[in-house]
Amino acid sequence: MKLFAIAVTSAGLLAAAGSAAAAVSDVDYLKANRCRGLAASGIATVDTAAMDAFIKNEGRTRNAFVADRGKTEFDKAKREGKTDNTDRKARLVAELNGPCQVYKG
Repeated sequence: MKLFAIAVTSAGLLAAAGSAAAAVSDVDYLKANRCRGLAASGIATVDTAAMDAFIKNEGRTRNAFVADRGKTEFDKAKREGKTDNTDRKARLVAELNGPCQVYKG
């Protein structure tokens, strides 16, 4: 009986550790897609290999709604980056060089 209780407890701890390792939220996934869209717009030269790997890896565990929303965020950011407004473009470059650094490596 003791052995069974230890086995059940161990399995529970392993499951909890596995779920903690995959702690990237849907919001982070969507932000990474936005950053990738900004990079794809051409407003700045950015190495996107790490972002692509992050999005591909995290996209495997997302439900269809979140994955579709990620594509929408990518497309929206790509269009935003094509702006002629210099102030807007400067803010987007600052976003790409600031908060988006998290997804670059």
